[in-house]
Amino acid sequence: MTIKLYCFGESGNAYKAALALELAGLAWEPLKVDFFGGETRTPEYRSTINSLGEVPVMVDGDVTLTQSGVIQDYISEQSGKFGGKDATERREIMRWVLWDNHKLSSMAGMTRFLMNFLPADKQPKEVIAFNQGRLAAAYDLLNTHLEGRDWIVGDGITNADLSCCGYLYYPEPFGFDRGAHANIDAWLTRLSETPGWKAPYDLMPGSPADRA
Repeated sequence: MTIKLYCFGESGNAYKAALALELAGLAWEPLKVDFFGGETRTPEYRSTINSLGEVPVMVDGDVTLTQSGVIQDYISEQSGKFGGKDATERREIMRWVLWDNHKLSSMAGMTRFLMNFLPADKQPKEVIAFNQGRLAAAYDLLNTHLEGRDWIVGDGITNADLSCCGYLYYPEPFGFDRGAHANIDAWLTRLSETPGWKAPYDLMPGSPADRA
């Protein structure tokens, strides 16, 4: 049975789930959600797909899941990959996934949206500057953690890596400079050299070029 993933290319949170599916080698297909056309805000979407009005949404037979971290956990259950080799690693992976959701992806996703997907005269400059300050601290923390490490947890790719990388491969500017964070840069390079890896706009349908 083919897993279905409701997603769109611009969503870093959807990318976390799509990349996990792809690297796990599970059979899946993306279903494009027209976020910029308002699809997630429609009563139909919220009543039949996701009451939270978000992506990603994963459907595997009778199983429907939302939130990228939950979907990644399910992929680990199905594939035996990325979930850690023991209980200690699983807890450490969860710690980093929760950190990413709160400190890194939430700030990066919002800042990228404000800077790239709103008209220039609607962009809240003070909010963007505040978010970028928060992000700078997150980048520094992650970069320090990766000193002497290939991966965030353990000796291989886990959901911690697949979560924390979610927004860092996007080309749109939001204040992230790979060149200023050598350990993050090396880590992202290692991950992108993994067989099966694809960039967000190559892995999921939809990109800013479609609306140009």
